[in-house]
Amino acid sequence: MKKIIALLLSALLCVSLLAACGNSSSDAPKGSAAGSGAAAVPAADTLSGEINVFAAASLTESMNQIIAKFQEAHPGVTVTANYGSSGTLVDQIKEGAACDLFVSAASKQMNQIDITADPEVNTDGSDFVVQGTRLDLLENKCVLAVPEGNPANINSFDDLKESFAQPDFLFAMGGESVPVGAYTQKIFAFLGLNEEELALLGKITYGEDVKGVTSAISEGTAKAGVIYGSDAYSAGLTAVDTATEEMTGGKVIYPAALISTGTNAEVAAAFLEYLQGVDAGAIFESVGFSTLK
Repeated sequence: MKKIIALLLSALLCVSLLAACGNSSSDAPKGSAAGSGAAAVPAADTLSGEINVFAAASLTESMNQIIAKFQEAHPGVTVTANYGSSGTLVDQIKEGAACDLFVSAASKQMNQIDITADPEVNTDGSDFVVQGTRLDLLENKCVLAVPEGNPANINSFDDLKESFAQPDFLFAMGGESVPVGAYTQKIFAFLGLNEEELALLGKITYGEDVKGVTSAISEGTAKAGVIYGSDAYSAGLTAVDTATEEMTGGKVIYPAALISTGTNAEVAAAFLEYLQGVDAGAIFESVGFSTLK
């Protein structure tokens, strides 16, 4: 009897061991050592090198955050940002500056270096946009912003017309070559305001880019100014009114494209794709942009 019991216990032990072996194989995660016979190896990041991104000044805060996230995901990559007026950035590209990716605050400046654009805009036949890479990335809004306390008591664009009659009133805007300045000129035309006359009267101060205009408002040098909604948000300024598409002559679109003077097309293309993704989109939208891709 003892011999039979011993044989039964031995048989049960063998069954248990076989079951355990079977479970360890079938329950192992896909790609694990138990399931594949080899340790899992994460895919290597093949992106490396440097790229130069030229971006409109209004993108400074959001783009810096996005670049930091992109470099964290790709440790072998260095992204150097050059911010400024879109018109100034175009001039630098035309002069041969190394630029892998350009994001403009208006279509006009991108058109000036796109050979497929209207010759009336691309007057010198500049050909710097890598064809097939251009896209409309973001939409912004032009807003009427005022400094803390709203000293001129402006609450709308209609109020702006009357505010120029105040003896100490000063308005901040970008110049004609600055996209936000061009939009402001259209707003003036819509409101029936004569920019040249007001400038001669000392009622207007000009910023070299939207950040310069924003600073004039933030510091209280100007009692009001037109900037982008994203800049008003980033600077903590009050936007008392938003310009309609009729006032600005259409949507405020930010196009992006790879540029032929760049040296790292692979990384530039990856970064452009990243700018269209969920993570970058969330950052853009958090400061007032609307994503288009």
